[in-house]
Amino acid sequence: MRGSDNPTSGTTIPEVPFAAPPGGPVGVEVMTLAELRARRAAATDRAFHRPQRPAFHHLLTLDRGALRHTVDFTEHDVRPGSWLWVRPGQVQQWGELGDADGTLVLFEPGFPDPATVAAAHLDDPFAAAVLHTAGPARDALRQALRHLHQEFAAGADLPADIHHALLRHLLAALLLRLANPPSPCGTTTAAEPGETYRRFRHAVEHHFTRTRRVDDYAKALGYSPRTLSRATLAATGIGAKEFVDRRVILEAKRLLAHSDTPAARIADHLGFADAANFAKFFHQRTGTTPIAFRTTVRGTPDEP
Repeated sequence: MRGSDNPTSGTTIPEVPFAAPPGGPVGVEVMTLAELRARRAAATDRAFHRPQRPAFHHLLTLDRGALRHTVDFTEHDVRPGSWLWVRPGQVQQWGELGDADGTLVLFEPGFPDPATVAAAHLDDPFAAAVLHTAGPARDALRQALRHLHQEFAAGADLPADIHHALLRHLLAALLLRLANPPSPCGTTTAAEPGETYRRFRHAVEHHFTRTRRVDDYAKALGYSPRTLSRATLAATGIGAKEFVDRRVILEAKRLLAHSDTPAARIADHLGFADAANFAKFFHQRTGTTPIAFRTTVRGTPDEP
């Protein structure tokens, strides 16, 4: 396989950087959907509804109404009681905001403290995009969000370092509750995947552009291919080969949606011998060609 990780190869997806609000704290922002709609109404560009790859977290929950939001090319319904979590590096696409009411929290990966990052699984690129809550857990999350929003709005009343520390602690409370919801019997529902799967997942994330062969991962990690497949099936419901292939398809979709890079260069970046093999692989797993996918996700062939 001939995959390349060189960022100068022309296949790096541009990311949208975090922009701190004027006079606000660095690294986090809390706003209502009404405020977001007002910003969009005042904006002169049309990029809001196009695919975006933010370099920061989006955390959204609704009080009223419903939204359709696409994360890594999968559409999700967001309704009251559910939380949408878009993580850095994922491709998102906003639907129409309509008249839905809710709150959006934006924060950079480095804003939460390291203990929160670990306990809330912030670095997990395979975490669910939509989380559902009910009962006391839902009420606790709403209270945590309300405290965070109030502190964000009241920042001018405190020294900047105290304000930032409070925001970091309040965001941590929200993230820890959201990532570790209680089950009906009082224990947490989050289950840590096995060590074998975690090592395999990490290896795939770093080397899927070089190889799609499970045998290569098994040899590098010191497991048998069958052991990797069993561990991956237990953690995700799919086998190891399917797991690798889905990661390759996801990256292909991201590159097609976010750049004008020719399919031949994308094929080379993802380790395919030529564009024809890449097109065949893509069509078998998506039912469409790379160019047709690019046209569909962008809306029109000429839209940048």
